[in-house]
Amino acid sequence: MRRRDPKTAIVRDFVVVTCEHGGNRIPAEYRGMFRGWRRILDTHRGYDPGALVMARQLSGMLDAPLVWSTVSRLLIDLNRSLDNPNVWSDATRDLPPAMQQRIVRRHYAPYRQRVAAIIQGAIAAGRRVLHLSSHSFTPVLDGHVRMADVGLLYDPARPGEAVFASRWKSAFAAATPRLRVRRNYPYAGKNDGLTSSLRRRFSPERYVGIEIELNQEFVDSDPRPWRQIRATVIATLQAAMH
Repeated sequence: MRRRDPKTAIVRDFVVVTCEHGGNRIPAEYRGMFRGWRRILDTHRGYDPGALVMARQLSGMLDAPLVWSTVSRLLIDLNRSLDNPNVWSDATRDLPPAMQQRIVRRHYAPYRQRVAAIIQGAIAAGRRVLHLSSHSFTPVLDGHVRMADVGLLYDPARPGEAVFASRWKSAFAAATPRLRVRRNYPYAGKNDGLTSSLRRRFSPERYVGIEIELNQEFVDSDPRPWRQIRATVIATLQAAMH
């Protein structure tokens, strides 16, 4: 494939897909501290409904490695840095340090290391990496309605990410004009997260990190709209990559 200036376009050399909030599972040894939490675990606070389904489709379509977790973010949030207070939930924030470190060693560190190793290996082989991180967001948060169907999160200071997000948004507009696709919404892509930590490690010329956020209204709706939005994500991504 012909290479282009990374400041103006992204050439897909290697793709990795991740899903940090793919499930609401609590490992057996920690279930005692989550008694009475079932209702919360089943909400957006416990995981990102639909995100793993989307991640698996992206991985399959692209023949890309997929790294995912089904351990609830309420045990430890894999998409937060360890110095971020929100890496721990109300159930785990006040655990003894030794127990927190055990959770980090068993669940957090292996996940982060696996993603970084895949990216490092591809870069060492002379490839450029497009990292797609699959998430979903609740339609209403703290009484505020989110005004989007799809969010594309990236760091505007990294030209390759800005260009790719713009191309993907344009592909959405061409395919489904009524779909509300917004960049850096409902969160800012440069906020603390897995992609942000990887940007500090890998150069803009070698690493492009994009988080895709789908409105959970589609997940909770009839099967047809949920299938349609996933098909649209796949089709528009293919268009943006060519």
